[in-house]
Amino acid sequence: MNRIDVTSLILEKKRLHGLSWKDISVHLGGSKEWCTAALLGQMPLSAKQAHTIKQLLDLSDEAERILQEVPLRGCMDSAVPTDPTIYRFYEILQVYGTTIKELIHEEFGDGIMSAIDFSMDISRVKDEQGDRIKVTLNGKYLKYKKY
Repeated sequence: MNRIDVTSLILEKKRLHGLSWKDISVHLGGSKEWCTAALLGQMPLSAKQAHTIKQLLDLSDEAERILQEVPLRGCMDSAVPTDPTIYRFYEILQVYGTTIKELIHEEFGDGIMSAIDFSMDISRVKDEQGDRIKVTLNGKYLKYKKY
């Protein structure tokens, strides 16, 4: 069993138990965004969190151990994502990436937004012309070091 197997098992058990990511995050303790990322293989769980998920989703001891390992992060099957939802974010960065970069540098200087000291929030915004998706990315500013 490997991390990909555990992720597939989690998705299957989530469906079987009729749970949402928000439901699971209540049991795990943490934002629905972080918990979802962790259970999709992007973050390690603490021993307590892994045990909680093991019990909640009826997972094996081996799965519980694997959930605590530091994962190989950010690995996608292709350089350009083909899933429409993920591709739209790729497209946003193709179109607005240079704008985002310029405005960050103008406001903060020569640096980047951390993806380690980072949080995210995804929410629904009601709109009479059709509900909207609000994605907030909140990362610490990291200045490039001169040496």
